[in-house]
Amino acid sequence: MMKFLTSPIATALVSIVVYLGATVAFWKTPSLPPPTAVNGDDSGPKKIVPSWDFINPEADQLVVELRTEKKALDKREQDLKDLSARVESERAELKMVTQTVRQLQSDFDQNVLRITEEETANLKKLAKVYSDMDPASAAKILQDMDDPSIVKIMTFMKDSETAAIWEAFAKQGETQAKRAALLSDRLRLVSFRSNNTTK
Repeated sequence: MMKFLTSPIATALVSIVVYLGATVAFWKTPSLPPPTAVNGDDSGPKKIVPSWDFINPEADQLVVELRTEKKALDKREQDLKDLSARVESERAELKMVTQTVRQLQSDFDQNVLRITEEETANLKKLAKVYSDMDPASAAKILQDMDDPSIVKIMTFMKDSETAAIWEAFAKQGETQAKRAALLSDRLRLVSFRSNNTTK
């Protein structure tokens, strides 16, 4: 028995029993920390709340400011989208107007003949030649020319002379009669017409 009590195992067992006994004897349950005031209110019983229920006025104010700023940014973005759509619409409209103007200019250029000063002397000479000819003979020669050349020559002829040539055109058939009508219409659209007609 004495051998057992002096053995290392017995010593270890006794040490464990003494440690456990001392721990139980001196154990003291820790007390809860004093409750802190919620929302700065020091009056009344103080209540401990979980961290997720904690209310911070500064954080709430920051959230409100962020929401306000987000609304302002959303409105600005929408305004920019509206402005962009309006600009695109106006650009498309401007493009359409530009194309219309170009088409009108092209049509005008096709219908209106321009006589330059360099051409005037030659055209006056030719007008005098055809004026001195028999209208039927003049019409036969002119009908082989292109329309702009005929109109330019007749620009320098008197109305009575052109009328006689148109009549000669009309006597050559329906096709030439229609051509005479078109040419006489173009004659009034010449951008330069001399008052010094010759005979």
